[in-house]
Amino acid sequence: MEEQKEKFKSGYVAILGRPNVGKSTLLNSFLGTKVAIVTDKPQTTRHRIIGVKHLKDAQIVFLDTPGIHKEKFELNRYMNEIAFGVIPDADIILFLIDARSGFTEVDKKILQKIGEEKRKDTKVIVVINKIDGVPKEELLPLIDEIHKEFPFVSDIVPLSATRGTNLDRLLDLLVKYLPEGPKYYEDHMLTDMPLEQYVAEIIREKIMLLTREEVPHAVTVQVLNIQPGDKDPNMLVIDADIVVEKDSQKAIVIGKGGQRLKRIGKLAREELEQLLGKRVYLRLWVKVKEGWRDRLDQLRGLGYSY
Repeated sequence: MEEQKEKFKSGYVAILGRPNVGKSTLLNSFLGTKVAIVTDKPQTTRHRIIGVKHLKDAQIVFLDTPGIHKEKFELNRYMNEIAFGVIPDADIILFLIDARSGFTEVDKKILQKIGEEKRKDTKVIVVINKIDGVPKEELLPLIDEIHKEFPFVSDIVPLSATRGTNLDRLLDLLVKYLPEGPKYYEDHMLTDMPLEQYVAEIIREKIMLLTREEVPHAVTVQVLNIQPGDKDPNMLVIDADIVVEKDSQKAIVIGKGGQRLKRIGKLAREELEQLLGKRVYLRLWVKVKEGWRDRLDQLRGLGYSY
Protein backbone atom coordinates (compact mmCIF):
# COMPACT_ATOMS: atom_id res chain seq x y z
CA MET A 1 0.00 0.00 0.00
CA GLU A 2 1.39 3.39 -0.98
CA GLU A 3 2.36 5.58 1.99
CA GLN A 4 0.22 8.69 2.30
CA LYS A 5 2.16 11.90 1.75
CA GLU A 6 2.08 14.40 4.60
CA LYS A 7 0.19 17.59 3.83
CA PHE A 8 2.09 20.88 3.73
CA LYS A 9 1.71 23.14 6.77
CA SER A 10 2.13 26.89 6.99
CA GLY A 11 1.14 29.83 9.15
CA TYR A 12 1.99 33.04 10.96
CA VAL A 13 3.94 33.01 14.23
CA ALA A 14 3.97 36.34 16.10
CA ILE A 15 6.83 37.09 18.50
CA LEU A 16 5.80 39.45 21.31
CA GLY A 17 7.22 40.65 24.61
CA ARG A 18 8.77 43.54 26.49
CA PRO A 19 11.89 45.30 25.12
CA ASN A 20 15.19 43.42 25.36
CA VAL A 21 13.76 39.95 26.01
CA GLY A 22 15.45 38.59 22.86
CA LYS A 23 12.73 38.61 20.21
CA SER A 24 14.96 39.64 17.31
CA THR A 25 17.76 37.34 18.46
CA LEU A 26 15.29 34.45 18.44
CA LEU A 27 14.13 35.31 14.91
CA ASN A 28 17.71 35.51 13.62
CA SER A 29 18.55 32.20 15.33
CA PHE A 30 15.60 30.46 13.68
CA LEU A 31 16.56 31.78 10.24
CA GLY A 32 20.30 31.24 10.63
CA THR A 33 20.98 34.72 9.29
CA LYS A 34 20.50 38.35 10.29
CA VAL A 35 17.12 39.78 9.36
CA ALA A 36 16.44 41.92 12.45
CA ILE A 37 18.99 44.26 14.02
CA VAL A 38 20.05 43.51 17.60
CA THR A 39 21.50 45.80 20.28
CA ASP A 40 21.51 45.90 24.06
CA LYS A 41 19.37 49.06 23.97
CA PRO A 42 15.61 48.79 24.56
CA GLN A 43 13.20 49.57 21.70
CA THR A 44 15.69 48.53 19.00
CA THR A 45 12.95 47.07 16.78
CA ARG A 46 10.50 49.72 15.54
CA HIS A 47 8.63 47.96 12.73
CA ARG A 48 6.98 44.61 12.22
CA ILE A 49 9.59 42.41 10.57
CA ILE A 50 8.73 39.29 8.58
CA GLY A 51 11.16 36.37 8.58
CA VAL A 52 10.41 33.15 6.69
CA LYS A 53 11.63 29.71 7.79
CA HIS A 54 11.54 27.12 5.00
CA LEU A 55 11.23 23.46 5.97
CA LYS A 56 10.64 20.35 3.87
CA ASP A 57 6.95 20.05 4.78
CA ALA A 58 6.25 23.44 6.32
CA GLN A 59 6.76 27.18 6.01
CA ILE A 60 6.78 29.37 9.12
CA VAL A 61 6.20 33.09 8.67
CA PHE A 62 7.57 34.84 11.75
CA LEU A 63 6.30 38.31 12.70
CA ASP A 64 8.91 40.03 14.87
CA THR A 65 7.46 43.04 16.70
CA PRO A 66 8.66 46.06 18.69
CA GLY A 67 8.99 45.56 22.43
CA ILE A 68 5.81 46.61 24.27
CA HIS A 69 6.61 49.58 26.53
CA LYS A 70 5.32 52.81 28.06
CA GLU A 71 4.03 55.36 25.56
CA LYS A 72 5.88 58.67 25.86
CA PHE A 73 5.84 59.80 22.21
CA GLU A 74 3.73 59.15 19.12
CA LEU A 75 6.56 56.85 18.00
CA ASN A 76 6.02 54.70 21.11
CA ARG A 77 2.29 54.52 20.42
CA TYR A 78 3.04 53.49 16.84
CA MET A 79 5.37 50.72 18.03
CA ASN A 80 2.88 49.33 20.54
CA GLU A 81 0.06 49.37 17.97
CA ILE A 82 2.29 47.48 15.53
CA ALA A 83 3.01 44.88 18.21
CA PHE A 84 -0.57 44.34 19.39
CA GLY A 85 -1.86 44.56 15.81
CA VAL A 86 -0.37 41.18 14.85
CA ILE A 87 -2.32 39.23 17.49
CA PRO A 88 -5.54 38.62 15.45
CA ASP A 89 -3.50 37.45 12.42
CA ALA A 90 -1.34 34.93 14.26
CA ASP A 91 -1.82 31.17 14.17
CA ILE A 92 0.71 30.86 16.99
CA ILE A 93 1.95 33.50 19.44
CA LEU A 94 5.38 33.24 21.04
CA PHE A 95 5.39 35.40 24.15
CA LEU A 96 8.94 35.94 25.38
CA ILE A 97 9.97 36.70 28.93
CA ASP A 98 13.45 37.16 30.39
CA ALA A 99 14.39 34.37 32.80
CA ARG A 100 16.60 36.80 34.74
CA SER A 101 13.77 39.22 35.57
CA GLY A 102 11.13 36.52 35.98
CA PHE A 103 7.41 36.85 35.25
CA THR A 104 6.86 40.57 35.86
CA GLU A 105 3.59 42.45 36.36
CA VAL A 106 4.07 44.03 32.92
CA ASP A 107 4.47 40.54 31.42
CA LYS A 108 1.21 39.49 33.07
CA LYS A 109 -0.68 42.50 31.68
CA ILE A 110 0.60 41.88 28.16
CA LEU A 111 -0.18 38.15 28.33
CA GLN A 112 -3.68 38.92 29.61
CA LYS A 113 -4.24 41.27 26.63
CA ILE A 114 -2.98 38.55 24.27
CA GLY A 115 -5.50 36.14 25.78
CA GLU A 116 -8.32 38.64 25.25
CA GLU A 117 -7.45 39.58 21.66
CA LYS A 118 -6.23 36.33 20.11
CA ARG A 119 -8.42 34.08 17.98
CA LYS A 120 -9.93 31.05 19.75
CA ASP A 121 -7.82 28.63 17.74
CA THR A 122 -4.53 30.54 18.19
CA LYS A 123 -1.94 28.69 20.25
CA VAL A 124 0.09 30.65 22.79
CA ILE A 125 3.56 29.47 23.76
CA VAL A 126 5.48 31.24 26.51
CA VAL A 127 9.23 31.26 25.84
CA ILE A 128 11.45 31.78 28.88
CA ASN A 129 14.56 33.17 27.22
CA LYS A 130 18.11 33.71 28.56
CA ILE A 131 17.99 30.61 30.79
CA ASP A 132 21.80 30.51 30.72
CA GLY A 133 21.63 33.48 33.12
CA VAL A 134 19.69 31.78 35.96
CA PRO A 135 19.98 28.55 38.04
CA LYS A 136 17.78 25.71 36.74
CA GLU A 137 15.94 25.36 40.05
CA GLU A 138 14.44 28.85 39.57
CA LEU A 139 12.65 27.82 36.38
CA LEU A 140 10.14 25.30 37.78
CA PRO A 141 8.33 27.77 40.09
CA LEU A 142 8.23 30.23 37.18
CA ILE A 143 6.66 27.62 34.87
CA ASP A 144 4.11 26.63 37.54
CA GLU A 145 3.12 30.26 38.10
CA ILE A 146 2.47 30.86 34.39
CA HIS A 147 0.44 27.66 34.00
CA LYS A 148 -1.75 28.48 37.05
CA GLU A 149 -2.45 32.11 36.13
CA PHE A 150 -2.87 31.64 32.37
CA PRO A 151 -4.46 28.28 31.52
CA PHE A 152 -4.83 29.27 27.84
CA VAL A 153 -1.06 28.96 27.43
CA SER A 154 -0.44 25.74 25.47
CA ASP A 155 3.25 25.25 26.24
CA ILE A 156 6.15 26.83 28.09
CA VAL A 157 9.62 26.44 26.62
CA PRO A 158 12.77 27.54 28.46
CA LEU A 159 15.59 28.33 26.02
CA SER A 160 18.62 30.43 25.19
CA ALA A 161 18.24 32.13 21.81
CA THR A 162 21.91 33.13 21.69
CA ARG A 163 23.21 29.63 22.45
CA GLY A 164 20.48 27.74 20.58
CA THR A 165 19.46 25.74 23.67
CA ASN A 166 16.02 24.11 23.13
CA LEU A 167 15.59 25.88 19.79
CA ASP A 168 14.89 22.57 18.04
CA ARG A 169 12.27 21.68 20.64
CA LEU A 170 10.47 24.97 20.04
CA LEU A 171 10.68 24.54 16.27
CA ASP A 172 9.10 21.06 16.56
CA LEU A 173 6.25 22.55 18.59
CA LEU A 174 5.63 25.24 15.99
CA VAL A 175 5.42 22.68 13.18
CA LYS A 176 3.09 20.55 15.30
CA TYR A 177 0.66 23.45 15.84
CA LEU A 178 0.79 24.94 12.33
CA PRO A 179 -2.38 24.51 10.27
CA GLU A 180 -2.32 23.00 6.81
CA GLY A 181 -1.75 25.69 4.24
CA PRO A 182 0.06 26.89 1.12
CA LYS A 183 3.52 28.33 0.62
CA TYR A 184 3.14 32.05 1.19
CA TYR A 185 6.67 32.90 -0.01
CA GLU A 186 9.07 31.53 -2.59
CA ASP A 187 11.87 29.31 -1.27
CA HIS A 188 14.57 31.96 -1.73
CA MET A 189 12.75 34.61 0.34
CA LEU A 190 13.80 35.17 3.95
CA THR A 191 12.00 38.49 4.45
CA ASP A 192 9.74 40.90 2.59
CA MET A 193 11.59 43.91 3.98
CA PRO A 194 12.39 46.47 1.24
CA LEU A 195 16.11 46.95 0.62
CA GLU A 196 15.87 50.62 1.68
CA GLN A 197 14.45 49.65 5.08
CA TYR A 198 17.02 46.88 5.52
CA VAL A 199 19.90 49.28 4.81
CA ALA A 200 18.40 51.93 7.11
CA GLU A 201 18.12 49.40 9.94
CA ILE A 202 21.76 48.31 9.60
CA ILE A 203 22.91 51.95 9.76
CA ARG A 204 20.65 52.64 12.76
CA GLU A 205 22.02 49.59 14.55
CA LYS A 206 25.56 50.98 14.28
CA ILE A 207 24.41 54.35 15.63
CA MET A 208 22.73 52.64 18.59
CA LEU A 209 25.87 50.62 19.32
CA LEU A 210 28.15 53.66 19.23
CA THR A 211 26.00 56.21 21.12
CA ARG A 212 24.26 56.27 24.49
CA GLU A 213 21.78 58.09 26.75
CA GLU A 214 18.97 59.72 24.76
CA VAL A 215 20.62 59.57 21.34
CA PRO A 216 19.73 55.97 20.27
CA HIS A 217 16.01 56.58 20.86
CA ALA A 218 16.01 59.98 19.13
CA VAL A 219 17.64 58.69 15.93
CA THR A 220 16.10 57.36 12.76
CA VAL A 221 17.59 56.72 9.33
CA GLN A 222 16.05 57.50 5.96
CA VAL A 223 17.64 55.98 2.86
CA LEU A 224 17.31 58.46 0.01
CA ASN A 225 18.83 56.56 -2.87
CA ILE A 226 20.33 53.18 -3.81
CA GLN A 227 21.79 52.83 -7.28
CA PRO A 228 24.55 50.89 -9.08
CA GLY A 229 27.93 52.57 -9.42
CA ASP A 230 28.61 54.35 -12.74
CA LYS A 231 31.74 52.37 -13.56
CA ASP A 232 31.33 49.28 -11.35
CA PRO A 233 28.08 47.27 -11.70
CA ASN A 234 29.09 45.31 -8.60
CA MET A 235 28.98 48.48 -6.48
CA LEU A 236 25.98 50.07 -4.79
CA VAL A 237 25.98 53.81 -4.08
CA ILE A 238 23.80 54.53 -1.05
CA ASP A 239 22.76 57.97 0.23
CA ALA A 240 21.09 58.21 3.63
CA ASP A 241 20.03 60.82 6.17
CA ILE A 242 20.55 60.26 9.87
CA VAL A 243 17.76 62.21 11.60
CA VAL A 244 17.98 63.45 15.20
CA GLU A 245 15.88 65.85 17.28
CA LYS A 246 18.49 68.31 18.60
CA ASP A 247 21.72 70.01 17.55
CA SER A 248 23.43 68.46 20.59
CA GLN A 249 22.48 64.99 19.34
CA LYS A 250 23.78 65.85 15.88
CA ALA A 251 27.12 66.81 17.41
CA ILE A 252 27.29 63.48 19.28
CA VAL A 253 26.53 61.44 16.16
CA ILE A 254 29.15 63.31 14.12
CA GLY A 255 31.74 63.24 16.91
CA LYS A 256 34.98 65.17 17.24
CA GLY A 257 36.35 65.88 13.79
CA GLY A 258 33.63 63.66 12.29
CA GLN A 259 35.23 60.53 13.74
CA ARG A 260 32.07 58.90 15.10
CA LEU A 261 30.17 59.40 11.86
CA LYS A 262 33.10 57.87 9.97
CA ARG A 263 33.06 54.89 12.36
CA ILE A 264 29.29 54.45 11.91
CA GLY A 265 29.70 54.55 8.13
CA LYS A 266 32.60 52.10 8.15
CA LEU A 267 30.81 49.51 10.31
CA ALA A 268 27.58 49.82 8.31
CA ARG A 269 29.39 49.61 4.98
CA GLU A 270 31.37 46.51 6.00
CA GLU A 271 28.25 44.67 7.16
CA LEU A 272 26.20 45.70 4.13
CA GLU A 273 28.94 44.47 1.80
CA GLN A 274 28.96 41.13 3.58
CA LEU A 275 25.15 40.81 3.58
CA LEU A 276 24.53 42.08 0.04
CA GLY A 277 27.58 40.54 -1.62
CA LYS A 278 28.49 43.83 -3.32
CA ARG A 279 30.86 46.71 -2.77
CA VAL A 280 29.12 49.64 -1.07
CA TYR A 281 29.82 53.35 -1.30
CA LEU A 282 27.89 54.86 1.62
CA ARG A 283 27.26 58.60 2.00
CA LEU A 284 25.71 59.78 5.27
CA TRP A 285 24.32 63.17 6.31
CA VAL A 286 23.06 64.14 9.79
CA LYS A 287 19.95 66.33 9.94
CA VAL A 288 17.89 67.81 12.76
CA LYS A 289 14.09 67.52 12.77
CA GLU A 290 12.87 68.84 16.09
CA GLY A 291 10.42 66.59 17.92
CA TRP A 292 10.05 64.13 15.04
CA ARG A 293 9.12 61.29 17.43
CA ASP A 294 5.98 63.13 18.54
CA ARG A 295 4.76 64.53 15.22
CA LEU A 296 2.54 62.38 13.02
CA ASP A 297 3.47 64.22 9.82
CA GLN A 298 7.18 63.72 10.52
CA LEU A 299 6.67 60.06 11.44
CA ARG A 300 4.81 59.35 8.20
CA GLY A 301 7.46 61.15 6.18
CA LEU A 302 10.15 59.04 7.83
CA GLY A 303 8.43 55.73 7.06
CA TYR A 304 6.46 55.10 10.25
CA SER A 305 3.04 54.45 8.75
CA TYR A 306 0.42 51.91 9.77
